[in-house]
Amino acid sequence: MKMYINGSWVDKSETMPVLNPFDQSIIDVVPKANAADVDAAIGSAVRGAKAMDKLTSHDRYLILRKTADLLAERSEDLARTITLEEGKVIAEGRTEVQRAIQTIIGSSEEAKRLHGETVPLDAAPGNVSQFGFTIRVPVGVVAAIAPFNFPLNLVCHKVGPALAAGNSVVLKPAGDTPLSAIKLTEILLEAGLPTEAIQCITGSGGEIGDAITGDSRVRKITFTGSMEIGDRICRNAGIKKVTMELGSNSPLIVMPDADLEKVAAATVAGGFANAGQVCISTQRVFADRSVYADFLDALVAPTEAFSMGNPLDEAVRMGPMIRESDANRVSEWISEAVSGGARIMAGGDHEGTLHSPTVVADVKADMRVSREELFGPAVAVSAFTDINDAISMANDSRFGLSAGIFTQNLDWAMRFAREVQSGSLHINSAPGWRADLMPYGGLKDSGMGKEGPKYAIEEMTELKMVIYHP
Repeated sequence: MKMYINGSWVDKSETMPVLNPFDQSIIDVVPKANAADVDAAIGSAVRGAKAMDKLTSHDRYLILRKTADLLAERSEDLARTITLEEGKVIAEGRTEVQRAIQTIIGSSEEAKRLHGETVPLDAAPGNVSQFGFTIRVPVGVVAAIAPFNFPLNLVCHKVGPALAAGNSVVLKPAGDTPLSAIKLTEILLEAGLPTEAIQCITGSGGEIGDAITGDSRVRKITFTGSMEIGDRICRNAGIKKVTMELGSNSPLIVMPDADLEKVAAATVAGGFANAGQVCISTQRVFADRSVYADFLDALVAPTEAFSMGNPLDEAVRMGPMIRESDANRVSEWISEAVSGGARIMAGGDHEGTLHSPTVVADVKADMRVSREELFGPAVAVSAFTDINDAISMANDSRFGLSAGIFTQNLDWAMRFAREVQSGSLHINSAPGWRADLMPYGGLKDSGMGKEGPKYAIEEMTELKMVIYHP
């Protein structure tokens, strides 16, 4: 497939293969962009921003609604594309497409809700006749840098709000998974988007990332990825708006009054979805010491029943990891934990890019499987003594994206909500739950800013204050 720059589909002599993570077969090849391509794309996006500025809110609404309709018409092809390039099972691919449709629909609706407010200037002494109001205007050019793990929906979370707000977009999909983004670009253009309002650049982030993020013509960066890359982007960006959705090692607290079978099912579903390659995947599980052994027992059966294999097989529940090096890393961290006294209760095997769903017990806080972002199909389980201990353990992390607690005790639940340092807090759910319309983002090294169409649009616009002096 080709990339889209300056109103044209562009091929290059230097290309990158897109591999199927399951069998390493080549699905397609895409151009490998360079700094000159980035310059051309941003220049085109500047003109695209002017074209977007001429559209009414209703125009933008119609384009995005047409985009959602076309996504729905091509849902099975898109689901298969997601599965082939990313490795998640086909059922998860279909779910992602449906979520992407809702993200675009939500963005289309928000295009009609961009408004300011009157400001009562006469509330301050001496202001007798001044009349003030605010308006929201697009920032101009938005750079959207997307991750591999949700190659369609997380692209939609960046592109949809940006276009709804009246901006143009320079889209850089993940090098491993560019095909879904290219197909979305095709659909947006078919839906009537101005030809220069979207640029889709394929290539190595390490080679072109700085050129995109450091360009002064880019006025907003929205990025999902690792904390290390996010830090580099922020240092390179200069004075511009940024949204960073970064890493996590999400905690789940299991109180003594929890239904252990229900918690075990939620832990497995939240820990092993997409082979654990989810920002809010359940990773650290803290169970009250009085139910610790029973909870571990409850985890074993559903973990061992979690089948893995070819993600196109309808019967398979978990596919491969994106690269063999990632599966090797997960295995290495688990082995380190075992060497330090932890126990494998289920799983622990891997071959190539397939790593079995794994439960690791008696995990200490300083073990990498707990301390860092695992981003793989394993949960690390530890015991605590009381709610104070549980909250302290949950907060003992540089991350703070999502957290969960299972309890029927309202006091415990509210203490959890108030005191756990996390952007999302789930009561009686695992931390991996997300509604695409909600404000989504983290605290601490998990990033800054919020996704969700309404909230993303606020960060993709500028607030202007208008004062009339009669």
